[in-house]
Amino acid sequence: MDRSENDPEIKLEQLRASGRYVPPSKLKSLIDNIHKNEDTVEFQKLEWEKLGKKINGSINKLSKQNIKSIVVDLFELNLNRGLGVLVKSLMKAQSEALAFSPVYASLVSVLNSKIPKIGELLISRLVLQFKKSYKSNNKKLCVSSTSFLSHLVNQQVSHEILILQIIYLMLNNPTDDSVDICCSILKQVGLLLTEFSSSATFEVFEKLRRILQDGNIGKRSLYIIEGIFNARRSGFDEFPVIPEGLDLVEESDQIMHKISLDDKLKANDLLNSFEFDPEYYEHEEEYDSIRKEILGESEENEENEENEENEENEENEENEENEENEENEENEGYEEYEDDKNDELVEDNRKEEDQIGDLEDKDDAKKTLEIKDMTDTNLTNFRKTIYLILKGSMSPDEAVHKLLKLGVKFDDEPKVVDMIIKACSQETTYSKYYGVTGEKLALQSKSWSQAFKELFKENYEVMHRFESNQLRNISKFWGHLLSSGALDWDILSVIKLTEKDTTSAGRIFIKFVFQELVEDLGISNLQIRLDEEYLRPYLEGIFPVESKDDIRFSINYFTAIGLGILTEGMRENLQKLIDSQNYSRGRSRSRSLSRSTSGSSRSRSYSRSYSGGRSRSAVRDRSYSRSPPRRRDSFSRSPIRRTNNYSEPNTLTASNHKSRSRSRTPPRYKNIPNLRSRSPSPVRNRSRSRNFYEESLSSSRDNQYRGRFSENDRTVSHYNSYRRSDGGSGKSYRGRSSADYYRHVNRR
Repeated sequence: MDRSENDPEIKLEQLRASGRYVPPSKLKSLIDNIHKNEDTVEFQKLEWEKLGKKINGSINKLSKQNIKSIVVDLFELNLNRGLGVLVKSLMKAQSEALAFSPVYASLVSVLNSKIPKIGELLISRLVLQFKKSYKSNNKKLCVSSTSFLSHLVNQQVSHEILILQIIYLMLNNPTDDSVDICCSILKQVGLLLTEFSSSATFEVFEKLRRILQDGNIGKRSLYIIEGIFNARRSGFDEFPVIPEGLDLVEESDQIMHKISLDDKLKANDLLNSFEFDPEYYEHEEEYDSIRKEILGESEENEENEENEENEENEENEENEENEENEENEENEGYEEYEDDKNDELVEDNRKEEDQIGDLEDKDDAKKTLEIKDMTDTNLTNFRKTIYLILKGSMSPDEAVHKLLKLGVKFDDEPKVVDMIIKACSQETTYSKYYGVTGEKLALQSKSWSQAFKELFKENYEVMHRFESNQLRNISKFWGHLLSSGALDWDILSVIKLTEKDTTSAGRIFIKFVFQELVEDLGISNLQIRLDEEYLRPYLEGIFPVESKDDIRFSINYFTAIGLGILTEGMRENLQKLIDSQNYSRGRSRSRSLSRSTSGSSRSRSYSRSYSGGRSRSAVRDRSYSRSPPRRRDSFSRSPIRRTNNYSEPNTLTASNHKSRSRSRTPPRYKNIPNLRSRSPSPVRNRSRSRNFYEESLSSSRDNQYRGRFSENDRTVSHYNSYRRSDGGSGKSYRGRSSADYYRHVNRR
């Protein structure tokens, strides 16, 4: 059927197609002119657009204060028809304002109690959105989806199994983002999970504890995990299940949907767009009946009452304004008088308050001066509190949380550290509970780290006061702090590993510290750490560089405790020092030898010049002493032949060298019958015999006997034999001079 151009429906379609702005008045007139036939597409589409605008407007105006009125406004609309628009608007608004997630969840809880389709569709779309964002690594959508689902679980719209599945999925392959999302979920829904599914929640926190101990994620994530553990210890006081003012549905009216991640869900995106409804009128009547059940007639009565109250309030306001005007005219004259009085009263009150304050300050000062605690009860109670915290905590995290909750002052931090060390020393065996507690405290701030450094120095200085068991526990405690990186390694500069500077207790302390470092880091990583350049100045006391004695002591010490591999650098350094010292000694010896050889050459030249005018025999003697021995002077035991003349070379050879055996037949001397001669000995020290003979010739005491040597050559051999004996008694008598010999001959 042909339709004229003046038809309002055609005009409306043309305006929409053109995209031009249509003023509301013109749009309203066109809509009113349209024939209100519910079977037409145009009418249903207009109603659909109106419905969508009203739903979006109500959701955008939602707040904690007007949630009740927004609920009523939404129930007046046909939510069965606008179901998709409502859910889409809720998800969009919540993703843009995560802080209002509890408010949106409370609204959904109220709507779901009357229309369960709303909650089911919303949860299905949130789960599908989470899966999609999880696969595409979209953290923002993951956070918004999980946050909305967490608050829906708190409102009992969704079952807690869904949120537990999401948490386990996040912790299956922990990353910084997954741990962050998991901890945010636990903050929002942790209190409810501990009440309804404590065992599953315990496993979740155990997984987080293992992640925290492994430390394979970033520091920010580790701090977030520590924060969720702190919230758990405090009972989630800062994160209630349902905030105040948002618990609007009774437990009997709540409807819970059991949807899991494994379910096959549908988003029903067709509900977001317009569809022609051939049974439009019937569906509208159905929802009218639902609206009456939800709102009832009481709502209309309430509206009438509100209108009447508004009219009465307007009349009362007019009457009150008239009365106030009359009173203001009467009281204008009295205002100035009352103001003056008030000023005087205020000044008097100030003076009295100042006087009272001065008196109170004086009384407080007297009290503070009078009270003095001479028994240190506060210190004793403080130490007792710390000891009870350490003994009563189930884990190091709990102990550190309680210690920090005490609000310890800066001056009292060393006392806390001292109590931790003393409690550790009292254990029968070393417990890493104290080491981890100290580690977490030392990482809190620089003041705590400085307190631990001061206590390390004090402990090392008084290490001899501890027993062997206490010494071992304390050493392992400090070794753990060093290996974990809680303390800087510059504190090791206090230790000097020398025989003078260490005691037996100190050496035991060093032994257990390094053994703990090897246990935690491994020998290779420890060696790499010790070889770092910036640590070398602080480790010169333990691994010396200059003194050879200190280096040897350190090498022997570490070898004895089974850590000789750490001394390879010291061994090389020690060898270099020894080589350099040997080189310097060799140079000094060569200089001394050159000086001695030059002196001996000068002495030889002097002896030759002095004895140059003597007999030819003396010359032959000197020449022979420089030549190698002849074969006739070999070491034989045969007796010496009798000859009238003794050759000078034979005489010198026999007199200047030791013989290996005595001759079997004594020489025949008329003057000295008891003297024995020796067979020639191998040439060992000719220079000595020659020097002695020359000294005997050059001696001033023997000048008077020189003539006798030239008279009888046999006397020389006799004289040499005399030097080797005492003249027949058999006693050794070396070193005698020629004068002693001739006195002996004259006596005989």
